Formats: sequence, C-alpha cells, structure tokens
Amino acid sequence: MTPHSGKNSLRILIAGAGIGGLTTALSLHAAGLDNVVLIEACPRLRAVGAGLNLQPAAVRELTELGLGEELAAQAVATARLEYHHRHGGLIWAEPRGRRAGYRWPQYSVHRARLQRILLREVTRRLGPDALITGRRLTGYEQHRAGGRRSVRAYVAGDPAPYTCDLLIGADGINSVVRAVMYPREGPPIWNGICMWRGLSHAPPFLDGRTMVIVGCNSRVKAVVYPVSPPDESGRCTLNWVVETRSAAGRSTVPPADWDCAVGPGNVLPHLAGWRIPFLDLHATIAAAPRVLRYPMIDRDPLPAWVAGRAVLLGDAAHPLYPTGSNGASQAIVDARVLAHQLAHHDVDEALTRYDRLRRPETARLLTAHRRLEPDPLLHQVEMLAPDGFSDIRDVLPDHKLADIRACTRKVTGVDAAGLNARSSWSVPGRTVSACAWSTPSG
Repeated sequence: MTPHSGKNSLRILIAGAGIGGLTTALSLHAAGLDNVVLIEACPRLRAVGAGLNLQPAAVRELTELGLGEELAAQAVATARLEYHHRHGGLIWAEPRGRRAGYRWPQYSVHRARLQRILLREVTRRLGPDALITGRRLTGYEQHRAGGRRSVRAYVAGDPAPYTCDLLIGADGINSVVRAVMYPREGPPIWNGICMWRGLSHAPPFLDGRTMVIVGCNSRVKAVVYPVSPPDESGRCTLNWVVETRSAAGRSTVPPADWDCAVGPGNVLPHLAGWRIPFLDLHATIAAAPRVLRYPMIDRDPLPAWVAGRAVLLGDAAHPLYPTGSNGASQAIVDARVLAHQLAHHDVDEALTRYDRLRRPETARLLTAHRRLEPDPLLHQVEMLAPDGFSDIRDVLPDHKLADIRACTRKVTGVDAAGLNARSSWSVPGRTVSACAWSTPSG
C-alpha cells in the first residue's frame, strides 16, 4: 500500500464486493478516502440473485452518491403495498415511497442490475485495481508497529498478508471477520421457514408498481412485485417469493445454499386452492426458468461490531429476515454512516460512533423482523374468514387494520418526516483523486 498524507493515508481493506461492500467503497471515496481495496472470493462477479427492495433511506444515499438517474432507469418506483387473502380479498393497502411523503422513492430492482451499477462506478471512480476478485479472506490479526495500529489480513493463495489500517467486514452472513471476532457464535439461526423464489417474465398486475403480500395462514405466504417496467411484449419481470413453514419446526435445518435450484413443481402444491383475480400466481411461478430454495436465517444481535481496527457492516453485522425488505437498504445506510464518521473523526472515535449509531437501530429492526410483523395480524384474518370475504371490515375492525401500518413501520425503520428532515451524510468539498495500493506485504 502506498501511504498518503492526511485522511487519505488511511489504508482500508473491504472484505466482500456485494451491495454493502461496493457501496462502502463508493462512500469512502466520496468522503475523501481513496486508499481503498475490495477483495472478493468469487473469481468473477456474475449477474446472480433475484429482486430486492430499496427503502427511501437507501435511495437517498445512492442518490447523494450520484447514482439516482441510473437507478431510476433500472428499477421500478414502488408506489403501493397491498396485503391480500389467498382468495384475493384486499386486507390492507398503503402508499410507499414518494406517495407516502418521502422525498425519495422506494425502488424494486434486480439485485444484479444494482450490483452492476455499483461495480461500474467503483471501477470508474477508484480505478480498475480497487477490486481484486478470486481472493478469499481466511482470517486476520491486530498488529502494532512503531506506534501505528493496523490489521494483517490473510487471504487464501497469497503468501503474505495484506496490511491495512482498517478492515471492513462486508462479507455476508457467514462473515470471516465476524467469526474471528466471535469464534464461538456457531452457525446462523433458522426459524423453520423455507423460501422459494424466482423471476418470471409475465404480465404486470394492478398498476405495475404495487407489491403484494398474499396468503394469511400460518404455513404459506407469497410476495410478488415487478422489478422492471413492461417491455415491447407488454410483459415485465416479476420477482416472487413463497414462504413455507416446516411442520417439523427447527429440528432439521436445510443447508443455507444460496444456489440450490429446484423445479416449480416443488412450489406449486403449497398454493393449491389459491385464487387471486388480478394475478395468476400459479402461471407466474410455472414460467420461472429457475427456482431457488433456501432457509430463512439470521443471527443474534452482537454486543459490538468493532474489535480493534476491524469493523462489521451489512449482513456480516446484522443479517435480517426479508420481512421488511430492508437487508440491502440497511447495508447501504451502514456504508454511508461509516464513511461519514471516518471523514470527521480519527479512526477509533469514528468506529465507536458508527457502532453507537447503527447497532441499536438494526437490533430493533431484527427484533421486529423476527416477529414477522405484521403476519400475526394477518393470521387472524385466516382464522376468522378461512374462505375469504367481501369486505375486510366485516372481519376486522378499523383499529386492528390500523395496527398493520404500525407493524410495517417497525420493519422498515424510518418515517418520512424523520428522513426528510435529517441532514446529509455527504462530505462537502470532496475532490476526486486516484490512489493505488502496492502488492500484499507484511
């Protein structure tokens, strides 16, 4: 690594080039910290994954990083969230994004498209040598020499460690950085729910900008939303997820294989008897070229995200159930807060402030996600009206329906007024420069 004067002499290594790691690199660069390198275990970053949602809090941060226009061109601005009974009846609806009063939209987007945007900008702004692929972090140790604190990061296949002033663990739910910090933690925790998900080229439904959550019994639920506008054929890309709860509970944990493909025939029997007038869910699932199956897992909150000069971010710090469509969004917010603190404080103070700001907030979100809010209220509908209904107010009173809004706010974590009023985390007066690292050294 080549040292530089001032803040730019801070040598930063990011483990993981997912949404969190790439956004962290861009955020550090925007904050005047260019001496940054990412290492990624995959030899070649592929266009993988399915759809994800970006809450307005995350869209604000990406917009302030200069990515707003391209993001708008690649995503669907989600305008509405609706809960439906498995026989089609509308239980609850609420506006999302700008229609809910936010200054920024909520977006639904294919994960691969978002990753391509971030990857291209990392290469353009930090240089082609900022990302090193095919390099898997195996461990690290704290180091002190000549009064300077640092980290030695060990990478498979490299004979000498990378020496950095700060190691950022953005390496996912099976984080190596986290495992070194908490060696006795054990594997992720499964809640007994399996998720089946896919992408289908299918007709849009409703207004083409609505996310629907269907089915309110305790065993099966489906989530469907578009991640692209209609093409010349009038069809769009629909992201769908079907959640099924195992009758065996948590006794047999399926492998957390994010690339476990199955056929649509494994999913469709769970939806027998469902009928949704505005969406042919069975045909949508049958049209998916690939269906992935994996368990709904997370980890318990940690007492600290910082150990010496190593810090956790994103799923490495706070893996969340997808209940609030908030995992990628919180990683993006983490990245911006960490970069902002590093730009304004010395490293140790910055890490302390980052931990103090972000850890309690994500712990609250994790608790709400584990309750699967507002699923318990929706289960009441199934018990009271298993065969459906004409008007939900014949099933639940208005005050119970209003509780659903409170539940959705708990899992998204930010209200419009608070986000709109908050000052920016951007660092003014930033000038762009390029900095390069040397080859790994001790």
